[in-house]
Amino acid sequence: MIRLVEPTTRIVVDVTFLRMSAVPAGPFPALPEGLAVRQLFPRCTVAHYRHLYATVGHEYVWWLRRTLTDAELDAVLADRAISISVLEDAEGELGFYELDRRSWPVINLAYFGLMPRAIGLGVGMPFLYHAIQAAWSEGCSAMTVNTCSADHPRALPNYIKAGFRKLRTVREEWPVPNRLGMPIPERLRI
Repeated sequence: MIRLVEPTTRIVVDVTFLRMSAVPAGPFPALPEGLAVRQLFPRCTVAHYRHLYATVGHEYVWWLRRTLTDAELDAVLADRAISISVLEDAEGELGFYELDRRSWPVINLAYFGLMPRAIGLGVGMPFLYHAIQAAWSEGCSAMTVNTCSADHPRALPNYIKAGFRKLRTVREEWPVPNRLGMPIPERLRI
């Protein structure tokens, strides 16, 4: 039997796992006027999710969900423990976050990010606080999130500023499929 191996680019990243064990003390920065957060209800479609994930994560090597088939991704999005919320202005979407309740009573902030046009507008922290408040309003006992050295450089400092504390950092090697056409920064290549 011939086994075909998919061509990949191997990268190395430092993944930092964080946890928030109590509701953070306010006050929280409000979303700027003209912005709103909308939960995609009853669920996000596969096509819409692929657009959000690819647009937000393109520069940060968000690859894992891009390798799922439509049926596999549909099964994730159909899970009632998963919700997708988008940040919008009059021109359209500025970012999204995904809350994962499959480890209830802990809620994981599985994905969080901004569209390229929203970076640098000062909306990241208010949007992050919105995600945090949404999770805690459900009565969870803790929140978790992780970030890695491929993410935006402000991701880790912003999570810590918002009240998450570092649990551990682990070095991981990832085989990113070349067929995804993702830009891989030289600093991450093995």
